Amino acid sequence: MTKRDYGLTGPGAASAAQFDHWYSCPVPRKRLKSLVKRSDVPGLISNGIWLALLAAAAVLAIVAWGTWYAVPAILFYGVVYASCADSRWHECAHGTCFRTRWLNEGLYHLASFMSLKEPYTWRWSHTRHHTHTIVVGRDPE
Repeated sequence: MTKRDYGLTGPGAASAAQFDHWYSCPVPRKRLKSLVKRSDVPGLISNGIWLALLAAAAVLAIVAWGTWYAVPAILFYGVVYASCADSRWHECAHGTCFRTRWLNEGLYHLASFMSLKEPYTWRWSHTRHHTHTIVVGRDPE
């Protein structure tokens, strides 16, 4: 197996620069704009449900503490905590979860903390990833 160099000046950089085939959405621009129109309401509903479920799972784990019922309760809490935080981190990093910037930023920092990610470093790393997505030799993710 060959180790790839994902540096911007590595051997894959020259071939990556020649990559000129990008996907173009077949949906007409006007229709696409209506489909991706942002609003705070869906994000508030989705994240409200998630945080309420997280709180309910925490209460369930606390109530079950000291019994064998605590094991599935803690597992449930862990799944809700960890699996949902990463996707919310990703969407808020792009600013697509909410229309309002401060809501995206607030949830981004909370989800970064929950996912054990340093928010500023990961934002720049992820930006670089999307700059070179699907280009072999350029995208370390």
